Amino acid sequence: MSRTATAVPSRREGSRRAARRRTAQRRRRALLALLGIGLCFVAVVLAAPLFKRAVREFTLPLAYQDVIREQAAAKHLDPALIAAVIYAETKFDPRASSAGAEGLMQIMPQTAQFLARRSGATTFHIADLGTPAVNIAYGSYYLRYLLDEYHGSRVLALAAYNGGEANVDRWLAIARAHGHAFTVHDIPFPETQAYVEKVLKAQRDYRRTYPTELGYR
Repeated sequence: MSRTATAVPSRREGSRRAARRRTAQRRRRALLALLGIGLCFVAVVLAAPLFKRAVREFTLPLAYQDVIREQAAAKHLDPALIAAVIYAETKFDPRASSAGAEGLMQIMPQTAQFLARRSGATTFHIADLGTPAVNIAYGSYYLRYLLDEYHGSRVLALAAYNGGEANVDRWLAIARAHGHAFTVHDIPFPETQAYVEKVLKAQRDYRRTYPTELGYR
């Protein structure tokens, strides 16, 4: 057999082997791509709860939930209301107030002293307001006091928490003189009106977002 006759089949066989190798490589790449997609999907599924939790805690933080639940039960308050006031005041990150308010719930020293006398506390010191558990206890006591003063009205109680009882009493008297029930829109201080609306919204958000942590189930 001539050299030419034996070379032709070898070239064809080489071409077939090369084609098979290319096909195998394409299959391996496709398999690796599918594997990569699968791993990405698993990672997303596993990371989604963590990501959701991180977003939740960034946009609507919650801490000291044990203390909040305890004080809510003791003061007959909605735990979400306490959390909402903390959110509106400090977002659970207490910082110094230019007005002198202290701690998570931004309690004024004179208010704390009034509450201490009213509750019969004998060992209270202003520095104690820097302790989260003490601050939440006094803030919750104040909320209960204001709700009782204003016959359960959250709008009036929250307006007083932010704007002071003297102002709220004056606004309430004006509304009554005009013969209509007081609403959040009767608050003449834009800051206080925005504060009340913020707390009421946050209360709903906390109740919906943290049902387990706040003891609803």
